[in-house]
Amino acid sequence: QVQLVESGGGLVQPGGSLRLSCTVSGSVLNSNTMAWYRQAPGKQRTLVASITVSGRSNYADSVKGRFTISRDNAKNTVYLQMNSLKPEDTAVYYCNADLRVVPDRLNNYWGQGTQVTVSS
Repeated sequence: QVQLVESGGGLVQPGGSLRLSCTVSGSVLNSNTMAWYRQAPGKQRTLVASITVSGRSNYADSVKGRFTISRDNAKNTVYLQMNSLKPEDTAVYYCNADLRVVPDRLNNYWGQGTQVTVSS
């Protein structure tokens, strides 16, 4: 069974840094676009950053210049380096990926989420 396994969340003070990781568990042929979303209490889930297989990235305006998304295609892993964290970055962060399990179809998968709390 294919799963996205996230790690790296936690509690950090404002101005601090965290690095999230998301690894594909299970057998896949390859991965396509991978992304990070977040959902704060009482709010909708929104895109934080995405990255294509070729490395083209896209960021929400609120995180530009502070967050960096990267990936290791050989390991089917995507990372989110978060610097200069603010209290408003507090949310559950979810990994998302388009994965090819069979040759003719891409399926979309979500991770279980990891809590990021920015507080003094």
